[in-house]
Amino acid sequence: MEKDIVDLYELQTRLKDGVERTFPGKVWLKAEISAVKARPGGHCYLELSQSDGGGLVAKAQAIVWASKYRILAPFFESVAGSPISEGMLVLVRVQVNFSQLYGLSLIIDDIDPSWSLGEKEKERLRTIARLKEEGLMDLQKELALPSLPYRLAVISAGDAAGYRDFMRHLHENDYGFVFSTELFPALMQGAGAAASISAAIDEVSASGREFDALLILRGGGARLDLACYDDYGLASHIARCPIPVLTAVGHDQDVHVCDMVAWTSVKTPTALADWFIDIYAGEDAMLQSFASRLAMAFQNKISAMENRLQLLETRIKSADPRNILRRGYVLVLDGNGRVARGAAGRKPGDRLTMMYHDGSLCCIVESAEMKDNVPPETN
Repeated sequence: MEKDIVDLYELQTRLKDGVERTFPGKVWLKAEISAVKARPGGHCYLELSQSDGGGLVAKAQAIVWASKYRILAPFFESVAGSPISEGMLVLVRVQVNFSQLYGLSLIIDDIDPSWSLGEKEKERLRTIARLKEEGLMDLQKELALPSLPYRLAVISAGDAAGYRDFMRHLHENDYGFVFSTELFPALMQGAGAAASISAAIDEVSASGREFDALLILRGGGARLDLACYDDYGLASHIARCPIPVLTAVGHDQDVHVCDMVAWTSVKTPTALADWFIDIYAGEDAMLQSFASRLAMAFQNKISAMENRLQLLETRIKSADPRNILRRGYVLVLDGNGRVARGAAGRKPGDRLTMMYHDGSLCCIVESAEMKDNVPPETN
């Protein structure tokens, strides 16, 4: 049986003719960027791909010639807030090209940055709906943070400005409050960031060390740079973490899915440092207020006791016989030195001592006169 043999060039030529008949003009293509290589000469080479639940299902090489890349790259970044990079979903206009020597390639001459933003927002809304359906959105809110959180696990990039700002602000606070922090490094942006942060969360949970809180820190960035913080896998990791997770990612206008599922979130790493310092400052102010009230109560108690002592002293002084004698009274002692309380029983010749405030007189009774109906003296 005769074999139908074609050479490679003929095969490639047939493929080229078929491709060019199928795609005679330019088409808008949606795909994910799985690799980007900008060459020194100005051309940019991309690897475009598509995946489904089972994994990668399609892949193709694309190129943006230097003359177009010089225009498209800054335009895309100005609208999307991020440069063209790996992990992005893009809508690009391509001319399908097939070369007998180099095979299939896609020549990109336009890109729609608003589509990339729109797709990310749709994915974000789907993620929020899924987390709510699975009961994960409020799971962190059920955890309790210690009244004075001290041991803090920090997930960030060690060389990131946001992490350095946080550490300096927290540990060099004006009050001198002391905190314990331990860094668990991770990628904080890009295609691998969500998986890297999730792995760091697992590392914290498996460390065996008791942390009061887990902090995820990342300074500001472009919207697409921060898109990983809307990732379902990362959000579900945060929701299921057994210790309170606090996030500080992005700028004031950014609210990410990770912020929604976290125990709480603030806008910047420095703001999170202030959040912890304020807890301690509030407790310190409360203790100072309590100490002040205690000191005041103690002082009031001392003053009351002093007043009572002064009153007793006044009473004692007023009962002092010497003060009584100064008012003109006389203390009379009989011959045995006992107080003579009355005239009864006294007879002429008895010796008496008359004590005044300024001295004493020794006297002898010459006569005694008694009053009628006066009861006798009792000792």
